[in-house]
Amino acid sequence: MTIAMPQLPYSPNALEPVISEQTINYHYGKHLQAYVNTLGTLVQGTEFEGKSVDEIVMTAPDGPIFNNAGQTLNHALYFGQFKSPVKDNVPTGKLADEINATFGSFDEFKKQFAQAGATLFGSGWVWLAQDKDGKLIITKEANAGNPLRHGQNPLMGIDVWEHAYYLDYQNRRVDHLAAVWDIINWDVVASRLK
Repeated sequence: MTIAMPQLPYSPNALEPVISEQTINYHYGKHLQAYVNTLGTLVQGTEFEGKSVDEIVMTAPDGPIFNNAGQTLNHALYFGQFKSPVKDNVPTGKLADEINATFGSFDEFKKQFAQAGATLFGSGWVWLAQDKDGKLIITKEANAGNPLRHGQNPLMGIDVWEHAYYLDYQNRRVDHLAAVWDIINWDVVASRLK
């Protein structure tokens, strides 16, 4: 991805009641925009100028450039993986088969994923990713971390920084993690498989 603000594939109120329009306006419209703007400024005149956000995330040392690139990429993946709420929203096809083979069932995957998100200390992300061999894994990344840093392929990430859910859930991270299943666009997640 280039250093640019990704477009939402839905209206700002489309994810309600799981994520409110107010949260989208702040989280997407202000937080993500700030990361994109800051990254664009920071890379000017450096070895990272002209590189994709993915390349920057994989190669930048820890610090401001990596932090802003990581958050730009993480949020682009995050906002791109949602759709209007659907009850009993489940993956199908190859993704469903791989989840069942790896975790035993979709319900067990959800349980392990939610546990990872609930137990991540402080701010960060919980990810469904593919390891270097293509096997599905759940990872926890602090702050701006992304599975790309470890040679893994990020498929689905949930933001557990409080700004992602505080307006809608206050400090109830677990409730937020339980609600997001209704808005995951599994076709988008499946399209990220390698």
